[in-house]
Amino acid sequence: MKRWGLTVGFVVLCLALLAVLAKGFGKDPHEVPFGMRGKPAPPFQLRDLTTGAPVSLEQFRGKPVVLNFWATWCGPCKQEHPVLTWAQREYGDQVVFLGLIFEDTPENARRYLAENGTPFPQLLDPNSLTAVAYGVAGVPETYFISKDGTILDKHVGPIWPDRMTAYVKALLGKGPLPTATAEAAP
Repeated sequence: MKRWGLTVGFVVLCLALLAVLAKGFGKDPHEVPFGMRGKPAPPFQLRDLTTGAPVSLEQFRGKPVVLNFWATWCGPCKQEHPVLTWAQREYGDQVVFLGLIFEDTPENARRYLAENGTPFPQLLDPNSLTAVAYGVAGVPETYFISKDGTILDKHVGPIWPDRMTAYVKALLGKGPLPTATAEAAP
């Protein structure tokens, strides 16, 4: 009789394990749950790295915004920097691009940008309060904010031209959001 109880317990345990595994099949293991999609973008007022002038999200109401959190110590951020520069030059007349410096010093950011350039404002985020408000888990992370101030989506990791183009088209109402699939470097 004791053996019967052990067998039933083992079968129940195996079925529970199979249910847990089956629930995970078909899902992207790299996808990070994102609870801010479709919600208002948290407001901010930060200082421009170059000019020291205040910059707020509210001042761009009526235009879509691409908000990129990055740092000089982040290798993937350096990989995506040329893509963001290209995207701003390609779409900057239709979309506002903003960089938010994450957990880094103004000196490091100025030095990096002096060597690599940037055609769009880079903002200082003291104490990472804006990053916390957006739920940034690491860098790079890029947020896509519609012209009415709603977060359309975010991209985790370095972004490549095809993905950036798809997001910008979605921001402009000219295409669907890209699907959440892992993206390899070109």
